[in-house]
Amino acid sequence: MPIRLDSADADFEQQFQHLLGGKREASDDVNATVAAIIADVRARGDQALVEHTNRFDRSGVGPETLRITAQEIADAAAHVSQDVRGALQLAHDRIWAHHEKQRPLDHIYTDQLGVTLGSRWTPVDAAGIYVPGGLASYPSSVLMNAVPARVAGVERIAMVVPTPNGQLSAAILVAAQIAGVTEIYRCGGAQAIAALAYGTQTIAKVDKITGPGNAYVAAAKRQVFGQVGIDMIAGPSEVLIIADGSANPAWVAADLIAQAEHGSGAQSILVTTEKGLADEVASEVDRQLSLLPKQAIAREGWDEFGAIITVASLHEATGLANRIASEHVELALNDPQSILALIRHAGAIFLGHHTPEAIGDYVGGSNHVLPTARSARFASGLGVLDFMKRTSILGCDPMALSELSRAAVILSEVEALDGHGRSISIRLNS
Repeated sequence: MPIRLDSADADFEQQFQHLLGGKREASDDVNATVAAIIADVRARGDQALVEHTNRFDRSGVGPETLRITAQEIADAAAHVSQDVRGALQLAHDRIWAHHEKQRPLDHIYTDQLGVTLGSRWTPVDAAGIYVPGGLASYPSSVLMNAVPARVAGVERIAMVVPTPNGQLSAAILVAAQIAGVTEIYRCGGAQAIAALAYGTQTIAKVDKITGPGNAYVAAAKRQVFGQVGIDMIAGPSEVLIIADGSANPAWVAADLIAQAEHGSGAQSILVTTEKGLADEVASEVDRQLSLLPKQAIAREGWDEFGAIITVASLHEATGLANRIASEHVELALNDPQSILALIRHAGAIFLGHHTPEAIGDYVGGSNHVLPTARSARFASGLGVLDFMKRTSILGCDPMALSELSRAAVILSEVEALDGHGRSISIRLNS
């Protein structure tokens, strides 16, 4: 059963700290296994990549069939209904329109001393996108990762996706086609991350890797960071719903279940000012779970990691929300704007009764690749800037250099870097 907490209880703080500290990820230490796989792919390239892929996915792939061909993509497209293609196109267009507004502008100016200063933004040359393909397939994740890269101006986008038993969702290939992915490879796991980071005979290395995966993928991304950039280490999904008496208990329950059905440690939390609503939601979750096709996964997530917390006020609710720093925060209120500014730590915020988190997963336009495991305290969701770098611009004419040189030489002497000082002063004597 999910835990029930009341902020008025004497032991609330202790129980809340226990909730915050609960471990929802797999406890097995996979680092050594992942390190060995990465080293093997670095040493043997395609041969190691194929061997590990066939061992874990039983996909029967060879070096010559790692890359999915244009004909295979065309064949998949023929098997996708117009309704599915239309939904993917709508999602793509909305995601593109929103992310295009994130594009930064170069800014170069000259200050009062005549020094030219500024910043210039340029995209990475190549991005690697990891798309899960194990227990479920997520064409929406293709769009959420590829579209920001395309908006940023990335020319090469290489996508890797596992194909257990040789199976691959046609919708994933169509989503990649719509999003402008330039290469698709049938491999996953730590070996695919290693291939993207270091390159093989078939897969050229990339500059940045994004996208969610299992514990092995997460560990591999940690280990290759520095060789390439990464977006984040994605943990189990999570939602926190702040609700008052205006909330519909059936709607709140449905949103809690929607998150719990992700499985693998997903967490759903309700924080409410109304004890009556808390009871109604708890009953409604039980009722709706019995109607869900995959109820076993969702029920396990709700029973093991779910929580219902009763508080005295919405202000108190926002304080708890900031401490939890959830991936998704829903404000199930008539006036969500009244507390929006108080939510400082959240991956994404969903406003009002008619904005279920699932709309953000698919067609809202915002990105669903978001910080988890309380990392919203210091991290942001995936966006255009994740595929760009900022380069500083600096320029001095003779007069500007003369104005700045004395202070610069003094600082070089303080740091005992005489060569630094000489590289400045030598220009003043010519």
